[in-house]
Amino acid sequence: MLKLYIGNKNYSSWSMRPWVLLTQAGIAFEEVMVRFDSFGPDSTFKKVINPVSPVGKVPVLVDSRLAGDDLVVWDTLAIAEYLAEQFPDRQLWPADVKARARARSICAEMHSGFAALRSACPMNIEASLPDIGQLAWRDKPAVRADVARLVTLWGELLAAHEGPMLFGNFSVADAYFAPVVMRLKGYALPVPDDIAAYMERVCALNSVRAWVEGALAEHDFRDFEEPFRLSR
Repeated sequence: MLKLYIGNKNYSSWSMRPWVLLTQAGIAFEEVMVRFDSFGPDSTFKKVINPVSPVGKVPVLVDSRLAGDDLVVWDTLAIAEYLAEQFPDRQLWPADVKARARARSICAEMHSGFAALRSACPMNIEASLPDIGQLAWRDKPAVRADVARLVTLWGELLAAHEGPMLFGNFSVADAYFAPVVMRLKGYALPVPDDIAAYMERVCALNSVRAWVEGALAEHDFRDFEEPFRLSR
């Protein structure tokens, strides 16, 4: 059995990636949601996750199918690579070697980049924050630069592989950028029509719809995750 530890679906963009990947690929797993709290050493979150993960963060994948001790995989890139290795029939990376290298590169770019967009527009699926997005777009050139990079990147890939996803069929790359789609939509940041159409296709994926439904059902206002609202 695979077990995936995640945080609140409304806020945890990192958790969304492997959850969407597993779900869309039809790989069975058990979800363990560890509610975000103060993250202090004595917090419930740390008491639950520290015995599982050496870094004390989510997401964490635990594989109990192997002989011996459970195998623990943390960090979203490592989880994606492990799943692709364990389930080659699901074709989680593109089959073509050049496309596969490109897909890995853009996932790594997402993993370590787009800091301005992350900071100005933290993921909050249940909130509609177009006014905040408008201010970020007006006042933060780095946010505009991040969105411009996304538009160029996605546009090139959609043109090269003729959609509907970035590399034709669904892949790790689409799971990786799903939380970005949530940000662009929630903050109503402006994108061209072809990019908006790709975003709608991502939102229509069964896995993404299920994640969003779960986020909306949480009704769990976490004030430390809410720089722009005082209540729900």
